[in-house]
Amino acid sequence: MKIKRKKKNFYIPLNSMSDVAFLLLIFIMLVALINYRKEIKIEYPEAKTALRTTAEKNLEVWVDKEGGIYLDGDPSDYSGLEQKISDLYRTAPDTRVHIIADRNTPYEKINSILEIFQILQYRVVSFVVKND
Repeated sequence: MKIKRKKKNFYIPLNSMSDVAFLLLIFIMLVALINYRKEIKIEYPEAKTALRTTAEKNLEVWVDKEGGIYLDGDPSDYSGLEQKISDLYRTAPDTRVHIIADRNTPYEKINSILEIFQILQYRVVSFVVKND
């Protein structure tokens, strides 16, 4: 006995493909706008001349006007800074450290941070300023 099979025609509905593509485009645009860098509100000091750095991986040490220390946007203290710098020196000694301080930060706070770099003999340090 011969069994007849029905031939089924399958097709993909293309009516909603443009809607899906449009929603995907919106999603990609919104994700691309997210800024993952944490910044602390400070007032930059000014400089007459500035050197631009092009290092790909930087460690940012933020100091607010009260003397609070932030490592890449996360709150820290002097012992945490010392630990991070010593770990950084062991793993990637050519990583540049940027010190970003408010113009109203007392010099004693900046000096205590620089003393940590001096004790650890870390020499790839930059001060970030606002260029006129």
